[in-house]
Amino acid sequence: MSDTITVEVAYALPDKQTIKSLSVPVGTTALAAVELSGITKEYPQINLQTDKMGIFSKAFSAKQGPDAYELKAGDRVEIYRPLIADPKEARRKRAEKKAAE
Repeated sequence: MSDTITVEVAYALPDKQTIKSLSVPVGTTALAAVELSGITKEYPQINLQTDKMGIFSKAFSAKQGPDAYELKAGDRVEIYRPLIADPKEARRKRAEKKAAE
């Protein structure tokens, strides 16, 4: 059995997506993998304290954050950008626009 696993760290902008593949020691947390990937050097707007993260589109819960989740081989850690529009407000505006047509 190997002492390392291969995982990915992903970050996406509207026009560009970056996925970094790296080998990390067994027992590495999601947060540690993000730090090891160096992705914050490429995207300085990433804030590891406030930006949400998850594994394969499933966000970490308040109970088990990225600093507590131990990665499994093949996991993809995703860093989510903050929403720029309130979803409820955007939906309301679309409904108003459609009603006006």
